[in-house]
Amino acid sequence: MTFRNLMVTILFMIMLFFLVAGNCFSDELDRFKGEKQILRISGGTAHIPVMKEAAKRIMTFNPDIRITIAGGGSGAGIKQVGEGLVDIGNSGRKATEAEINKYGLKMIKWAIDGVAAVVNPKNRIKTLTRQELQDIFSGKITNWKELGGNDKPINVYTRDKASGTRSVFWKKALKKSDITNKANVVVSNGAMKTAVKNDPYSIGYISVGFINDSVFAIVLDGVKPTLDSVKQGHYKVARGLYSNTKGDAKGLAKKFIDYLLGPDGQKIAFEKGFIPVN
Repeated sequence: MTFRNLMVTILFMIMLFFLVAGNCFSDELDRFKGEKQILRISGGTAHIPVMKEAAKRIMTFNPDIRITIAGGGSGAGIKQVGEGLVDIGNSGRKATEAEINKYGLKMIKWAIDGVAAVVNPKNRIKTLTRQELQDIFSGKITNWKELGGNDKPINVYTRDKASGTRSVFWKKALKKSDITNKANVVVSNGAMKTAVKNDPYSIGYISVGFINDSVFAIVLDGVKPTLDSVKQGHYKVARGLYSNTKGDAKGLAKKFIDYLLGPDGQKIAFEKGFIPVN
């Protein structure tokens, strides 16, 4: 084969690859052809990066679709979808039996997430035992010097009781021990990250998918919270990410959830720091 023929063959293979890739991408979005509706989504804040990216791709493919996304926490998502205020209510915890019975909810899990305790990167404390973590959040340990850090008071940050992130952290990291009433309450994963970033003596907790260089994820009982450690089951403070509907998902809501569970949606979940279920 001549050099020219070789280059022609390579160019042909590259074009074929992009054609196939483009068709695969298009096939995933073809389900939204002809739709002219509004889809309302609210709830868990950990879900928002995936929701926004999926919505952007869908609305770019079909500008006649409008998707609105709001936070509010898992409790709000469950309540609002149950009351018919939104079409999909996201939660970072399973709906309770009482919520399922009251609203007739259907839960769809599309990713797995870890929840990590985080401190300011300037903090000397990088590792904690589970007991030390419990003592910090309960208010028994109130100064970083008690743990070998600076002689500064510990500023605890938490989420409100409707938060799915709080629920899994309280159950699996704190073993349902008390959270001090002196803790500062923030409204979302994003707000928590900002608070810890701006407070050198803080400690809080966020979804593993939100961790970046602005905060440091505490090594808990010798295990660093990462996607791999969550996936392998070594880091136990983990939960499912759910999208809930009132009754079986229908129409545009069903197509959106099917998209989340498909190859494109699962890739988005992975790129945003979560573990796909498929």
